Amino acid sequence: MTDRSKLAPGYDDLHGKPVAKRLHWGRWMAAGILVILLGLLVRAFARGQIEWSVVGQFFTAQAILAGIVNTMFMAVLAMFLGIVLGIIVAIMRLSSNPVLVSVAAGYTWLFRGTPLILQLLLWFNIALVFPTIGIPGLWEGRAVDIMTPFVAALLGLSLNQGAYTSEVIRAGIISVDEGQHDAASAIGMSKMRALRRIVLPQAMKVVLPPLGNEFISMIKTTSLASVIQYPEVLHSAENIYFANSRVIELLIVAGLWYLIVVSALTPLQMLLERHFSRGTARRAK
Repeated sequence: MTDRSKLAPGYDDLHGKPVAKRLHWGRWMAAGILVILLGLLVRAFARGQIEWSVVGQFFTAQAILAGIVNTMFMAVLAMFLGIVLGIIVAIMRLSSNPVLVSVAAGYTWLFRGTPLILQLLLWFNIALVFPTIGIPGLWEGRAVDIMTPFVAALLGLSLNQGAYTSEVIRAGIISVDEGQHDAASAIGMSKMRALRRIVLPQAMKVVLPPLGNEFISMIKTTSLASVIQYPEVLHSAENIYFANSRVIELLIVAGLWYLIVVSALTPLQMLLERHFSRGTARRAK
């Protein structure tokens, strides 16, 4: 029992009385509206002119599966080159050399400021500007033969990714305490060795989680390479529906494969973020 002598004057003893639960009518209404809208969407697809048997028929078609392999291969290779370029450009941006800083800033400004699809088209049609590519006197080749859809897609995606990755890596390097630089200098380390042995390993704790996000985004971004005839999954689906006119069905096939790949990689990204955030950030409760 509560000691009434300890209660503030003018207040009743509420001990033992039932607590009324608040009814969140707004939440229930919002949930109901969402369920209705979702039901209408499912109904529209179910009753629409969609041949679901065609979706099942082409879901594992050889051309679609080859497109998935090409998509993943391009995403991995372009992301790797983008990370390498990003590290180089980030170091240049943090350099005391004004020429390196200007070149790095100009590269970032150019590739972040223009649409990726435009960059892909420019690389694919670079033969209109440079008919031959190579080193004069040593080796030269026709640009139209060298700049295949694969090469153009790889250049466009990796150079664009490098511009974005450089900012992520630069932010990671800046996040490392300045005392780490001073400590490395005190024991006689050069700036580059300190960067490689001390600064970058610590910066990875900040850099790697967003890079995982960038990789998932890269998988979907490879679909833009279909405009230059690179045979990724969307381009493969387009080739099929140009032949059988089953546009929606083949787009659904491509969409399902993107969802499967991204859904498989998302838990890996979450594990990566959890691993590298230990000791540096509080976990969400």
